[in-house]
Amino acid sequence: MYSRYGWLGQLWRQVVVWLVIGFAVFPVIWIFSASLNPSDTIMGQALIPKNATFAHYVELFTSTDHPFGLWLWNSIKVAGISAALTVLLASLAAYAFSRFRFRGRREGLVAMLIVQMFPQMLAMVALYLLLLKLGQYVPWLGLNTHGGLILLYLGGGLGFNAWLMKGYFDTIPRSLEESAMMDGATAFQAFLRIILPLSRPILAVIFLLAFIGTYSDFLLANIMLTSRDQLTFAVGLRIFISGMYSTRWGAFSAASLVGALPIAVIFYLLKDQFVSGLTQGGVKG
Repeated sequence: MYSRYGWLGQLWRQVVVWLVIGFAVFPVIWIFSASLNPSDTIMGQALIPKNATFAHYVELFTSTDHPFGLWLWNSIKVAGISAALTVLLASLAAYAFSRFRFRGRREGLVAMLIVQMFPQMLAMVALYLLLLKLGQYVPWLGLNTHGGLILLYLGGGLGFNAWLMKGYFDTIPRSLEESAMMDGATAFQAFLRIILPLSRPILAVIFLLAFIGTYSDFLLANIMLTSRDQLTFAVGLRIFISGMYSTRWGAFSAASLVGALPIAVIFYLLKDQFVSGLTQGGVKG
Protein backbone atom coordinates (compact mmCIF):
# COMPACT_ATOMS: atom_id res chain seq x y z
CA MET A 1 0.00 0.00 0.00
CA TYR A 2 1.45 3.31 -1.08
CA SER A 3 1.49 6.22 1.30
CA ARG A 4 -0.44 9.35 0.57
CA TYR A 5 2.74 11.16 -0.43
CA GLY A 6 4.33 8.26 -2.27
CA TRP A 7 5.45 8.33 -5.88
CA LEU A 8 2.15 6.91 -7.14
CA GLY A 9 0.18 9.74 -5.53
CA GLN A 10 2.55 12.29 -7.02
CA LEU A 11 2.27 10.65 -10.43
CA TRP A 12 -1.49 10.89 -10.76
CA ARG A 13 -1.41 14.48 -9.53
CA GLN A 14 1.13 15.36 -12.19
CA VAL A 15 -0.95 13.60 -14.84
CA VAL A 16 -4.09 15.50 -13.87
CA VAL A 17 -2.25 18.83 -13.77
CA TRP A 18 -0.70 18.36 -17.21
CA LEU A 19 -4.00 17.20 -18.69
CA VAL A 20 -5.69 20.35 -17.45
CA ILE A 21 -2.83 22.52 -18.75
CA GLY A 22 -2.97 20.78 -22.13
CA PHE A 23 -6.75 21.19 -22.31
CA ALA A 24 -6.40 24.94 -21.66
CA VAL A 25 -3.37 25.60 -23.88
CA PHE A 26 -4.29 23.50 -26.93
CA PRO A 27 -6.87 25.97 -28.34
CA VAL A 28 -4.30 28.77 -28.11
CA ILE A 29 -1.72 26.64 -29.91
CA TRP A 30 -4.25 25.75 -32.61
CA ILE A 31 -5.19 29.41 -33.13
CA PHE A 32 -1.51 30.34 -33.35
CA SER A 33 -1.04 27.61 -35.94
CA ALA A 34 -3.98 28.96 -37.96
CA SER A 35 -2.48 32.46 -37.83
CA LEU A 36 0.69 31.11 -39.51
CA ASN A 37 -1.20 29.31 -42.26
CA PRO A 38 -0.58 31.15 -45.57
CA SER A 39 -3.74 29.69 -47.15
CA ASP A 40 -5.91 31.87 -44.85
CA THR A 41 -8.32 29.03 -44.19
CA ILE A 42 -9.03 26.40 -41.54
CA MET A 43 -9.88 23.68 -44.03
CA GLY A 44 -7.35 20.90 -43.58
CA GLN A 45 -5.67 22.82 -40.79
CA ALA A 46 -2.54 21.13 -39.39
CA LEU A 47 -0.82 21.78 -36.09
CA ILE A 48 2.35 22.72 -37.97
CA PRO A 49 1.24 24.37 -41.24
CA LYS A 50 3.31 24.11 -44.39
CA ASN A 51 5.16 27.26 -45.44
CA ALA A 52 4.34 28.96 -42.14
CA THR A 53 4.50 32.76 -42.32
CA PHE A 54 3.98 35.81 -40.11
CA ALA A 55 2.44 37.73 -42.99
CA HIS A 56 -0.96 37.90 -41.29
CA TYR A 57 0.54 39.70 -38.29
CA VAL A 58 2.31 42.21 -40.51
CA GLU A 59 -0.87 42.77 -42.50
CA LEU A 60 -2.84 43.67 -39.38
CA PHE A 61 -0.85 46.87 -38.87
CA THR A 62 -0.01 47.71 -42.48
CA SER A 63 -3.22 47.08 -44.40
CA THR A 64 -5.46 50.06 -45.12
CA ASP A 65 -8.56 47.87 -45.55
CA HIS A 66 -8.88 47.08 -41.84
CA PRO A 67 -7.63 49.66 -39.28
CA PHE A 68 -6.89 46.97 -36.71
CA GLY A 69 -4.52 49.16 -34.71
CA LEU A 70 -7.25 51.78 -34.30
CA TRP A 71 -9.79 49.15 -33.25
CA LEU A 72 -7.36 47.81 -30.66
CA TRP A 73 -6.72 51.29 -29.31
CA ASN A 74 -10.46 52.01 -29.17
CA SER A 75 -11.01 48.90 -27.04
CA ILE A 76 -8.13 49.71 -24.70
CA LYS A 77 -9.38 53.28 -24.31
CA VAL A 78 -13.02 52.36 -23.71
CA ALA A 79 -12.21 49.44 -21.41
CA GLY A 80 -9.56 51.38 -19.48
CA ILE A 81 -11.75 54.44 -18.87
CA SER A 82 -14.77 52.27 -18.01
CA ALA A 83 -12.76 50.15 -15.57
CA ALA A 84 -11.17 53.18 -13.89
CA LEU A 85 -14.52 54.97 -13.47
CA THR A 86 -16.13 51.76 -12.25
CA VAL A 87 -13.48 51.40 -9.53
CA LEU A 88 -13.90 55.05 -8.52
CA LEU A 89 -17.70 55.10 -8.37
CA ALA A 90 -18.05 51.59 -6.91
CA SER A 91 -15.57 52.39 -4.13
CA LEU A 92 -17.52 55.53 -3.16
CA ALA A 93 -20.83 53.66 -3.15
CA ALA A 94 -19.38 50.67 -1.30
CA TYR A 95 -17.84 52.89 1.39
CA ALA A 96 -21.18 54.60 1.98
CA PHE A 97 -23.02 51.28 2.28
CA SER A 98 -20.32 49.80 4.49
CA ARG A 99 -19.70 52.63 6.96
CA PHE A 100 -22.81 54.81 7.07
CA ARG A 101 -26.25 53.93 8.40
CA PHE A 102 -29.13 55.65 6.62
CA ARG A 103 -32.74 54.98 5.72
CA GLY A 104 -33.08 52.72 2.71
CA ARG A 105 -29.57 51.29 3.02
CA ARG A 106 -30.58 47.63 3.06
CA GLU A 107 -33.26 48.17 0.43
CA GLY A 108 -30.70 49.86 -1.81
CA LEU A 109 -28.32 46.93 -1.55
CA VAL A 110 -31.08 44.46 -2.38
CA ALA A 111 -32.26 46.60 -5.28
CA MET A 112 -28.76 46.65 -6.78
CA LEU A 113 -28.57 42.87 -6.67
CA ILE A 114 -32.02 42.44 -8.18
CA VAL A 115 -31.17 44.76 -11.07
CA GLN A 116 -27.98 42.80 -11.75
CA MET A 117 -29.99 39.56 -12.10
CA PHE A 118 -31.46 40.69 -15.41
CA PRO A 119 -29.19 40.28 -18.47
CA GLN A 120 -28.20 43.55 -20.08
CA MET A 121 -29.43 42.36 -23.46
CA LEU A 122 -33.02 42.60 -22.18
CA ALA A 123 -32.60 46.37 -22.10
CA MET A 124 -30.94 46.74 -25.51
CA VAL A 125 -33.85 48.62 -27.06
CA ALA A 126 -34.14 50.94 -24.06
CA LEU A 127 -30.39 51.59 -24.03
CA TYR A 128 -30.40 52.32 -27.76
CA LEU A 129 -33.25 54.82 -27.38
CA LEU A 130 -31.54 56.32 -24.34
CA LEU A 131 -28.37 57.12 -26.29
CA LEU A 132 -30.41 58.26 -29.28
CA LYS A 133 -32.24 60.81 -27.13
CA LEU A 134 -29.19 61.76 -25.07
CA GLY A 135 -27.16 62.42 -28.21
CA GLN A 136 -29.57 65.17 -29.19
CA TYR A 137 -28.52 67.18 -26.14
CA VAL A 138 -25.00 65.87 -25.46
CA PRO A 139 -23.52 64.72 -28.80
CA TRP A 140 -20.45 63.02 -27.30
CA LEU A 141 -22.70 60.74 -25.24
CA GLY A 142 -24.97 59.66 -28.10
CA LEU A 143 -24.99 56.76 -30.51
CA ASN A 144 -21.74 55.85 -32.27
CA THR A 145 -19.63 57.51 -29.58
CA HIS A 146 -17.22 56.01 -27.12
CA GLY A 147 -18.57 58.28 -24.40
CA GLY A 148 -22.04 56.82 -24.74
CA LEU A 149 -20.67 53.27 -24.73
CA ILE A 150 -18.66 53.96 -21.57
CA LEU A 151 -21.80 55.35 -19.94
CA LEU A 152 -23.67 52.11 -20.62
CA TYR A 153 -20.82 49.97 -19.33
CA LEU A 154 -20.74 52.00 -16.10
CA GLY A 155 -24.45 51.53 -15.51
CA GLY A 156 -24.23 47.80 -16.11
CA GLY A 157 -21.34 47.06 -13.77
CA LEU A 158 -21.69 49.33 -10.76
CA GLY A 159 -24.21 47.26 -8.81
CA PHE A 160 -22.31 43.99 -8.52
CA ASN A 161 -18.92 45.66 -8.15
CA ALA A 162 -20.16 47.94 -5.37
CA TRP A 163 -21.58 44.92 -3.53
CA LEU A 164 -18.32 43.00 -3.92
CA MET A 165 -16.27 45.95 -2.72
CA LYS A 166 -18.58 46.53 0.24
CA GLY A 167 -17.85 43.01 1.45
CA TYR A 168 -14.15 43.81 1.44
CA PHE A 169 -14.60 47.15 3.22
CA ASP A 170 -16.53 45.36 5.97
CA THR A 171 -13.39 43.36 6.81
CA ILE A 172 -11.34 46.51 7.50
CA PRO A 173 -11.49 47.50 11.20
CA ARG A 174 -13.38 50.70 11.90
CA SER A 175 -10.86 51.57 14.58
CA LEU A 176 -8.40 52.67 11.90
CA GLU A 177 -10.76 55.36 10.65
CA GLU A 178 -11.78 56.35 14.18
CA SER A 179 -8.13 56.93 15.07
CA ALA A 180 -7.65 59.09 11.99
CA MET A 181 -10.77 61.13 12.78
CA MET A 182 -9.57 61.68 16.34
CA ASP A 183 -6.47 63.23 14.79
CA GLY A 184 -8.62 65.64 12.79
CA ALA A 185 -9.25 63.75 9.54
CA THR A 186 -12.61 63.93 7.85
CA ALA A 187 -14.55 60.87 6.70
CA PHE A 188 -13.43 61.43 3.12
CA GLN A 189 -9.79 61.84 4.14
CA ALA A 190 -9.97 58.59 6.11
CA PHE A 191 -11.46 56.89 3.08
CA LEU A 192 -8.84 58.30 0.74
CA ARG A 193 -5.74 57.79 2.88
CA ILE A 194 -6.60 54.68 4.89
CA ILE A 195 -9.35 52.61 3.29
CA LEU A 196 -8.23 52.84 -0.35
CA PRO A 197 -4.56 51.92 0.30
CA LEU A 198 -5.70 48.91 2.35
CA SER A 199 -8.16 47.93 -0.38
CA ARG A 200 -5.71 47.60 -3.26
CA PRO A 201 -6.46 43.86 -3.77
CA ILE A 202 -10.19 44.37 -4.30
CA LEU A 203 -9.56 47.49 -6.40
CA ALA A 204 -7.34 45.39 -8.67
CA VAL A 205 -10.03 42.68 -8.90
CA ILE A 206 -12.75 45.18 -9.83
CA PHE A 207 -10.51 46.89 -12.38
CA LEU A 208 -9.52 43.61 -14.03
CA LEU A 209 -13.06 42.20 -14.14
CA ALA A 210 -14.46 45.46 -15.50
CA PHE A 211 -11.66 45.75 -18.07
CA ILE A 212 -12.12 42.19 -19.35
CA GLY A 213 -15.91 42.51 -19.48
CA THR A 214 -15.88 45.70 -21.55
CA TYR A 215 -12.83 44.86 -23.65
CA SER A 216 -14.33 41.60 -24.92
CA ASP A 217 -17.93 42.82 -25.26
CA PHE A 218 -19.38 42.38 -28.73
CA LEU A 219 -23.16 42.63 -28.57
CA LEU A 220 -23.57 46.06 -26.96
CA ALA A 221 -20.71 47.65 -28.91
CA ASN A 222 -21.96 46.17 -32.17
CA ILE A 223 -25.38 47.79 -31.68
CA MET A 224 -24.21 51.20 -30.45
CA LEU A 225 -21.24 51.74 -32.80
CA THR A 226 -21.74 52.08 -36.54
CA SER A 227 -18.84 53.93 -38.18
CA ARG A 228 -15.72 51.98 -39.08
CA ASP A 229 -13.28 54.21 -37.20
CA GLN A 230 -15.29 53.95 -33.96
CA LEU A 231 -15.41 50.14 -33.82
CA THR A 232 -13.83 48.27 -30.95
CA PHE A 233 -11.58 45.23 -31.19
CA ALA A 234 -14.33 42.63 -30.69
CA VAL A 235 -16.62 44.21 -33.29
CA GLY A 236 -13.80 44.72 -35.77
CA LEU A 237 -12.87 41.04 -35.60
CA ARG A 238 -16.21 40.13 -37.14
CA ILE A 239 -15.26 41.91 -40.35
CA PHE A 240 -12.51 39.36 -41.04
CA ILE A 241 -15.02 36.50 -41.21
CA SER A 242 -18.27 38.24 -42.17
CA GLY A 243 -18.03 37.78 -45.95
CA MET A 244 -19.31 34.67 -47.70
CA TYR A 245 -16.40 34.55 -50.13
CA SER A 246 -13.84 36.65 -48.27
CA THR A 247 -13.57 34.83 -44.94
CA ARG A 248 -10.01 35.26 -43.66
CA TRP A 249 -9.37 32.87 -40.82
CA GLY A 250 -5.63 33.45 -40.79
CA ALA A 251 -5.96 37.19 -40.22
CA PHE A 252 -8.78 36.54 -37.75
CA SER A 253 -6.59 34.16 -35.72
CA ALA A 254 -3.66 36.58 -35.73
CA ALA A 255 -5.89 39.45 -34.63
CA SER A 256 -7.36 37.31 -31.83
CA LEU A 257 -3.95 36.53 -30.40
CA VAL A 258 -2.72 40.12 -30.64
CA GLY A 259 -5.93 41.35 -29.05
CA ALA A 260 -5.47 39.00 -26.10
CA LEU A 261 -2.11 40.56 -25.17
CA PRO A 262 -3.47 43.61 -23.26
CA ILE A 263 -5.53 41.40 -20.96
CA ALA A 264 -2.59 39.04 -20.43
CA VAL A 265 -0.30 41.97 -19.55
CA ILE A 266 -2.79 43.54 -17.12
CA PHE A 267 -3.49 40.19 -15.47
CA TYR A 268 0.25 39.56 -15.04
CA LEU A 269 0.77 42.98 -13.45
CA LEU A 270 -2.17 42.55 -11.05
CA LYS A 271 -1.97 38.80 -10.39
CA ASP A 272 -0.77 39.09 -6.78
CA GLN A 273 -3.50 41.56 -5.84
CA PHE A 274 -6.08 39.60 -7.83
CA VAL A 275 -5.73 36.39 -5.79
CA SER A 276 -5.94 38.05 -2.38
CA GLY A 277 -8.81 40.28 -3.48
CA LEU A 278 -10.96 37.40 -4.66
CA THR A 279 -10.44 35.37 -1.49
CA GLN A 280 -11.29 38.23 0.88
CA GLY A 281 -13.98 40.17 -0.97
CA GLY A 282 -16.93 38.03 0.09
CA VAL A 283 -16.13 37.36 3.73
CA LYS A 284 -18.92 39.49 5.18
CA GLY A 285 -22.22 40.62 3.68
